[in-house]
Amino acid sequence: MAERKVYKGFKPEWEQVPPKRDSFRSILKWGDPNEFKEPNERLFKLMKDKLGLKDEDFKTKHNLGEEAIPDKLESPALEAKHVAFFESVCGKENVSIKGYDRMSVAYGKTMYDLYRLRENITENAPQAVLYPSSHDEIVKITDYCKTHKIPVYVYGGGSSVTRGVEAVKGGISLDMRKNFNKVISFNETDQTITVEAGMSGPALEKVLNEAEKNFGAKRAYTCGHFPQSFEYSSVGGWTVTRGAGQNSTYYGNIRDMVIGQTYVTPAGIIKSYGLPAHAVGPDIDELMMGSEGAFGILTHVTLKVFRLTKQNRFYFSFIFKDWQSAQEAAREIMQNEAGHPSVFRLSDPEETDVMMKLYGVEGTPLETMMNLAGYKAHSRCMFLGWTEGEKGFAQNLYRRVKKISRSYGGLFLTGHPAHKWEEGRFNDPYMRESLQDYGIIIDTMECSVTWDMMGRVHEEVRKFAKSRPNTVCMTHLSHAYEQGANLYFIFIGKFRDKEEYLDYQFGIFDNIMQAGASMSHHHGVGKMTAAWVEQSIGTDNLNIFRALKKHFDPDNIMNPGGTVGLDMTEAQRRKPKFAGRTWDNPAY
Repeated sequence: MAERKVYKGFKPEWEQVPPKRDSFRSILKWGDPNEFKEPNERLFKLMKDKLGLKDEDFKTKHNLGEEAIPDKLESPALEAKHVAFFESVCGKENVSIKGYDRMSVAYGKTMYDLYRLRENITENAPQAVLYPSSHDEIVKITDYCKTHKIPVYVYGGGSSVTRGVEAVKGGISLDMRKNFNKVISFNETDQTITVEAGMSGPALEKVLNEAEKNFGAKRAYTCGHFPQSFEYSSVGGWTVTRGAGQNSTYYGNIRDMVIGQTYVTPAGIIKSYGLPAHAVGPDIDELMMGSEGAFGILTHVTLKVFRLTKQNRFYFSFIFKDWQSAQEAAREIMQNEAGHPSVFRLSDPEETDVMMKLYGVEGTPLETMMNLAGYKAHSRCMFLGWTEGEKGFAQNLYRRVKKISRSYGGLFLTGHPAHKWEEGRFNDPYMRESLQDYGIIIDTMECSVTWDMMGRVHEEVRKFAKSRPNTVCMTHLSHAYEQGANLYFIFIGKFRDKEEYLDYQFGIFDNIMQAGASMSHHHGVGKMTAAWVEQSIGTDNLNIFRALKKHFDPDNIMNPGGTVGLDMTEAQRRKPKFAGRTWDNPAY
């Protein structure tokens, strides 16, 4: 149980009671049912001020989702004859048509998902949940579903923020967490590990950190992939969404880590080379990564692994006077040929103001120092991270980061803010349920930009985001390259209902699209951003996806319902048109 924070003034009744096991809230809650996180008083006061709220707005909670999930859902359970077959393959204990089990894999973690759970909406649940234990079982399941035209969905860690797992067409969902999470092989000579797709981030990292004990290895290793959803995401989910972790600037995105994959598709087994490079036609790994289950079921992944060198980390934090100079410093660090930091996080002025409160910098001698030096609130930008790797490399790069940052006016703040960020890097999502109890939404969207377009995209997307009154829009870059970076937008506001929330979310998507950025850097597409895919990549490129879909899955049973812009419904196409407009004057 998290420690309650001391408030000097009024304090809302933030949720601190674990949800009932069979309730909607037990599904909508992030992570450990016994873990909670509430805003500190400084952050609470900031939210009240920015959102135009008073203490009275935090005295009544709404739609808590505490009701028990019924066994009878909106979609009927799978026919008995199909259930019997799947039980013969997986075992009776590994097939369920119970309402709770079906709902537990129906939604991901978008705010739209959480709204529906709070309102007891049970749409788009699978008709049965299977817990396969082997590749051979998945082959039999796929063959049977191909014959009987049963839709197949896959559930990994459950942290999808794109409606990627939603069973829009009914059918079955394969929950990989329970049984399909084993290590297949470890090769220290090649520095690779092959695992089943359901292996979680923490399980993989523990196995590698303890490689000496587990495999008789010479040293400890790391996976190098740490998304914010790390604790509740799977290797398969990372791969099929082309994910990126918070240390990607050094270790690379998942596309840089995957060296081999095996998929079960209706057209047969697809297995990539498993070699570090080849020139034998297009790369199968690249074709399959990002397919999000629309081509087939990922069963095994071979990943590069890295020597564990966390003892060689050098933490840094800087404050810059403005967003422009901070961007220029970040670009020079990435292009100066000295190597790349591991964590590389630059916040714009609005996010910096929040971070100062969230990570306990506001009111400390550090803030006093920056104020005296002319680094003013609402303009200053915080940059933090660390270097790692071989000690000499990490130390030299640390010095280069400091030198470059100072040359662009950066004020060194020691490593304290970076350490504070690291402490909360995986548990910030625990605040979402407590805030949504009072109608306050925190959600994210992200895109990919070049350095040249970064300032324009940041300005144009924020213009729309801030046109909604009493709304916070924070932005940071957290995955950087020589040619550009991502922009990660976090918005906070009080919304009337899920319809208003969706309008705002779609408006941000439209403006990202209009600004020329990619529709996703590392979250994937799912069914949430499907309506923008064709406009984003072009019809000719989408036709390549369509051709692959027709080859692998001619009957459209693999994750149907709009995934990756395929087989969209008319409702998905009819999205609000906010491009180039503002919330207070949409005129669409």
